[in-house]
Amino acid sequence: MPLPHSIDDIICNPTEEHAMLRRTLREFVRRKVEPQAEEHDRLATLNIGLLRELGELGLLGVTIPEADGGAGMDSLASVIVHEELAYSDPGFALAYLAHSLLFVNNFFYSATAEQRRRYMPRLLTGEWIGAMGMTEPAVGTDVLGMRTTVRKKGDRYVVSGRKTFITNGPEADVFIVYAQLDERITTFVVERRFPGFSTSEKIAKMGMRASTMCELILDDVEVPAENLLGSEGGGITNMMRNLEIERLGLAAMSLGIANRCLDVMTRYAVDRSAFKRPIAEFGQIQRYIGDSYAKAEAIRSLLYSVARTVSPIHRNRLGTDATKLFAATAAKEVADAAVQVLGGYGYCTEYRVEQFLRDAKLIEIGGGTVEAHQKNITRDLTKLIDK
Repeated sequence: MPLPHSIDDIICNPTEEHAMLRRTLREFVRRKVEPQAEEHDRLATLNIGLLRELGELGLLGVTIPEADGGAGMDSLASVIVHEELAYSDPGFALAYLAHSLLFVNNFFYSATAEQRRRYMPRLLTGEWIGAMGMTEPAVGTDVLGMRTTVRKKGDRYVVSGRKTFITNGPEADVFIVYAQLDERITTFVVERRFPGFSTSEKIAKMGMRASTMCELILDDVEVPAENLLGSEGGGITNMMRNLEIERLGLAAMSLGIANRCLDVMTRYAVDRSAFKRPIAEFGQIQRYIGDSYAKAEAIRSLLYSVARTVSPIHRNRLGTDATKLFAATAAKEVADAAVQVLGGYGYCTEYRVEQFLRDAKLIEIGGGTVEAHQKNITRDLTKLIDK
């Protein structure tokens, strides 16, 4: 259970609905997520059954209107879910993010009514797992340089190329894929069953091992015209609309990681003695704990204030870039401090802080590197000065 924080609860749980969501998630995490987390990190496997249990709670569509089968909640609710899940299992939280935000939220706000009717019921229950294909073997941050191409063939589109580092790729049934159509980025819904589509073996990775990733292989995949998502050339619009809530989700995962590591190091410092005194009485340990608490509180304050400003009709690119930039690095520093406080025990697996340090690193890379956030922030601020 996380230690108390200094920020007024009304900031993090502004309504009773938000408070109830957090209570529900915290109990779910205690009973269902925590007991399985170590095993799935060790085996590098996704717990699909657990993901479907979140569907039973209505949380695979937390940002989707109730009329369309979702929970009808907001970006702040999404932040709560990601924070609470990441406290116990950041890898599983990443798989949830890939499904609920990279696919479901992205798809819903770009799809036609017919497309929603066709796909949403199975996605909201977790019967079908979703993933998104953007990054390529030779292209990451430089999205406009992607090499996956599309050509028209009668009433179909033919997609060719490769996507890599795709979270949920090994298990997913359906994918949002970005590709170049006449040098314009366009978005398609591609089902695993489409001829010409396949996936590579799972890619081994440093952290977030309870989520899986692989390469998508698109070998002249024929996609029906009705699976065009949005308009031809509208891929950048779809992408940018979804990036902000994705970055908030990742920042919330950073907060969950920081909370867990802070709790572990504080409790350990009280229980562990050296020279006949609890190590919590030593100044260097106090520095690690005090600085870590301040960083976690700073993440929380920035994250929850920015989350209140983001919705399907209101963007805050500058705020979400700043939030993820700060949260990712601060959480990694807190995790590193926890390993240092625990010493040899921190470096070994018993207390799991080494896992959280491995997991924290991903958030400095995925969903926009720290360098990309720095570039975006500088560009946006200089534009404001020019005006």
